[in-house]
Formats: sequence, structure tokens, C-alpha cells
Amino acid sequence: MKKLITLVCSVMIVSLAFAQPQVSFYDIQKSYPRVATAVSKKEDTLKKQFAKAGLAWPAKQIYIRSFKYDSQLEVWVRNNSTESYKLFKTYKVCALSGSLGPKRIEGDYQVPEGFYYINVFNPKSTFHLSLGINYPNASDVVLSDSIKPGGDIYIHGSCLTVGCIPIQDHQIEELYLLASHARNQGQDFIPVHIFPVRYNVAKSVDVLNKTCKEDADYQKFSANVKQVFDFFEDKKKLPLISVNSKGEYVIL
Repeated sequence: MKKLITLVCSVMIVSLAFAQPQVSFYDIQKSYPRVATAVSKKEDTLKKQFAKAGLAWPAKQIYIRSFKYDSQLEVWVRNNSTESYKLFKTYKVCALSGSLGPKRIEGDYQVPEGFYYINVFNPKSTFHLSLGINYPNASDVVLSDSIKPGGDIYIHGSCLTVGCIPIQDHQIEELYLLASHARNQGQDFIPVHIFPVRYNVAKSVDVLNKTCKEDADYQKFSANVKQVFDFFEDKKKLPLISVNSKGEYVIL
């Protein structure tokens, strides 16, 4: 009888353990004071903005696209992989370090250029809130300094930068919530594409051409990343992107 009681108790304990509700990624984020404050200040407004734009809240997938010379960061949204992305909002990048051109070594103060994804959510950032990107990526590993390529690149608040992408605090609060919702709903790899310029703005392209004039490597790199810009502008969907042995991006 004792063995039977023990077995029944063990089954009950295991059952209760499995019955415990899973804590979601979004709930974990909301447990941090700055994120909780952002939720109370921003979430209702974001819901209304989505409704006004005819978008379903919350977006299951987001795409972040930034342009260095134009100092802009776009947020695109959709709810499944068959939909086209729709532009939700454009933020002004409020500070810039370095110049046009990809990041290639630690301490060069350059903002990376290329194709990345969010790999860090930092709710206790020195710069209010921050979203880290996976620099150096597979291309950077080939083309950047092999010993010290640099790292710790973030989209963050506070309007200060030494190679990151800063926006205003109230804007990073919005973006952090959008990214947290998308991550919570299964978007493990939120794409972040960083271009030197808007390739469809003549003034920006002129500046890029002057920068590239005597730099054949940068000319080639810029033409390479432009292919992805053109693909998205045409289809409002993202291509599959690979990296070859030369560090070049290849659309599959």
C-alpha cells in the first residue's frame, strides 16, 4: 500500500509540474522595470496605430531596415511568411559615428553595413533599452580583421553612439516592444539590414558614388548589398541570403 501511495503521489507531483503555465518571453521582458514602464506608456498607443494602419496587432514578424547616410530606421511588419511586409514606421537615427563603409576592425567607430539579425534583448542597457545584432556575421568574419573585428553593436536609445544605431528613448521603447512581441510569437531571427544609403534617392547615391570613387572594394560591396535592397523594393519580401567563400552576399 505504501508503494502504491508513493507512486500515486509521484504521479501527482509530475502532473502538477507539467501543469504549471510556461512563462512567455514577453512576460519575462515585462518583469524588467524599464520594459514594464514602456508597456504602460506605449502598448495602447501602438495598438491604436496598428488599427489605424489596418494592421493586425501584434505583428508576428518584423523587419528592420536602416540607412546610414539618410539617418533613418524603418520598421516593417507582417503576420505570416506568405504576406508582403508593410511599412509601419520610420524613425530618425539621431547620431552617427564613422562614415560610409562597412565595419572592419575593432575601434574604427564604423556602423556595420550588411545583413544581420537581433541576437540580444537588453532591458537594463546603459542606453535605456537596446537590441543587439549579430556582428560580425559570416561575411564580416571573412572580410574583417581576423583577430579584432569588433562587436557589441546595438540599436539603442540615449542618442549617443560609437558605432551603434541610436534612436530616441521613446522610439526604442516602441521598437523593443514590437521586437519582443515578434520574438514571443516565434520569430527567433528578426532581420536587421543596414545599407549605406537609400539607393532610390539620387542625392544619397551621389554621395555614395563620391565615397566609392577611389575605393574599388567598397564599390563592389555596395553593389553587392544593393541587390537585396532592389529585391525588397520590388517584392516587399526578403530573399534568402547566403555568403560565399569571398565574403560576398548571394541571393538564393
